[in-house]
Amino acid sequence: MKNIRNFCIIAHIDHGKSTLADRLLEMTKTLTARELQAQVLDDMELEREKGITIKSHAIQMEYAYRGEKYVLNLIDTPGHVDFSYEVSRAIASCEGALLVVDATQGIQAQTISNLYLALEHDLEIIPVLNKIDMDAAMVDEVKDQIVDLLGCDPDSILAASGKTGQGVEEVLGAIIERIPAPQGDPQAPLQALIFDSVFNPFRGIIAYYRIFNGSLRKGERVKLFNTGSEYSADEVGVLKLKMAPRDMMSTGDVGYIISGIKTSADVKVGDTITAIANPCKEAIAGFEDVKPMVFAGLYPVETDQYEDLRASLEKLNLNDASLTYEPESSLALGFGFRCGFLGLLHMEIIQERLYREFNMDVITTVPNVSYKVHTSKGEVIDVHNPSGLPEPTLISSIEEPYILAQIITKAEFLGSVIKLCIDKRGTLLNQVFITQDRVEVNFDMPLAEIVFDFYDKLKSISRGYASFDYHQTGYKPSKLAKLDILLNGEPVDALSSLTYVDHAYDFGRRMCEKLKELIPRQQFDIAIQAAIGAKIIARETVKAVRKDVTAKCYGGDISRKRKLLEKQKKGKKRMRQVGNVEVPQEAFLAVLKMD
Repeated sequence: MKNIRNFCIIAHIDHGKSTLADRLLEMTKTLTARELQAQVLDDMELEREKGITIKSHAIQMEYAYRGEKYVLNLIDTPGHVDFSYEVSRAIASCEGALLVVDATQGIQAQTISNLYLALEHDLEIIPVLNKIDMDAAMVDEVKDQIVDLLGCDPDSILAASGKTGQGVEEVLGAIIERIPAPQGDPQAPLQALIFDSVFNPFRGIIAYYRIFNGSLRKGERVKLFNTGSEYSADEVGVLKLKMAPRDMMSTGDVGYIISGIKTSADVKVGDTITAIANPCKEAIAGFEDVKPMVFAGLYPVETDQYEDLRASLEKLNLNDASLTYEPESSLALGFGFRCGFLGLLHMEIIQERLYREFNMDVITTVPNVSYKVHTSKGEVIDVHNPSGLPEPTLISSIEEPYILAQIITKAEFLGSVIKLCIDKRGTLLNQVFITQDRVEVNFDMPLAEIVFDFYDKLKSISRGYASFDYHQTGYKPSKLAKLDILLNGEPVDALSSLTYVDHAYDFGRRMCEKLKELIPRQQFDIAIQAAIGAKIIARETVKAVRKDVTAKCYGGDISRKRKLLEKQKKGKKRMRQVGNVEVPQEAFLAVLKMD
């Protein structure tokens, strides 16, 4: 046990942690030259295309240091704010963390929040300055920033380059010398924390775990502590690039277990595995339950694919425990699911993965957040969907979720960043200059305002320099109104939304204009209206496509033409009574890109 080291790599997005992981694998000769490729741990093609890590991956390396052999278990983590749940799981199964900071960009918002997460779990932090081979590297300035943040000795900061491999041997040495060996009792009853799981169509569900106490043998009967289901360990082993079976896994090891589990509800990420013969008394305190921030409806394009969508979401949920879903139905779209996501990028990734991995095409409704509605009867209802809102006469107040937004930007963009946040109903809490040209601002903002396009706007006004991180702080009362979109007097529930009262008029007008462009013309006039309660606040009309019935009359008395037009009018009237408006898929997506 004294020769095992479990560590993870945490950093802001794009600071080079996957590249550094590649060099570590190369130096420890875990991979042959033929297996080596860039970002080797990002095995989803989606991760390679976007150049981001979505899943945390575990891999075991062996390294000889000063005549002794060490086993290093690395867990790579994502850097994007939407996947901080993955990071919390990786941190719970490690004793130390490499904090990677880009020498050309310095400390950014995600670096700070991931660092606090690691410090809460008492992890040993090793600061690593990456990309020192670049011409734009500001080695001394960024070192000062790290010293300010961590209060560590400047000499303890390692300088390395993931691209050229410079300084990576020092990083390996620091991992072995500074990170403590795992603590635990190999003789105690088995306690292993599940930190991830994946569905394999041939072998069932494969769970990844870290053993805190005791040992696990092949063929042993085990049970999952919280769900109480019992299985036998058909195969256990460690995670190399592929799975490598072992006869026994002991305290401190990170590995996988295959036990032919077929039902996805049995494996909960954060659960504890224990032996049936000698069970442990209590489960390991895992990571906190995930709180979804953004809610949206997912509906199958073909209504008969509802069951397939349910099965796909179950399998995807194994691999991504931060996805929550429950069935719901809509008048416009039929049966589907109300899903909770950690953010907009997370929602986009889930949609893309459903399409790529399960061949499911889905329609996504407008994303929104959950509100607490206080009724006049004194009840409190959680509302995830505007259509679930009670009658306006029954509502006494509505509370919406607020967040603490932490933005780090260059001083020259400070004015436009503050203006953007105030436009989004934010309140400035404080601003701190980290260096003479970098400033951190904290805002108290409604979550609903950042769900749509806040991140894109922030990046564009700061030329990509600003970094953004947020966490929920609670609920506050707010003046909100339900905005309905009516087509020929019929409300379309998939397009309704809860908006701030002062923004509702403007939003409704823009929405009607957008829908007028997108809805194809029919044989009858279509009235597009935006309404708050019974009050119509905006209207557009899609004019009818008319057939020229008088074309065959030429000359003669006017009454002949009038007779034909009257006849057409009667037909149109009947058509309007039964006429249904088809809303194209683009209309649902256009609402997201209103500006």
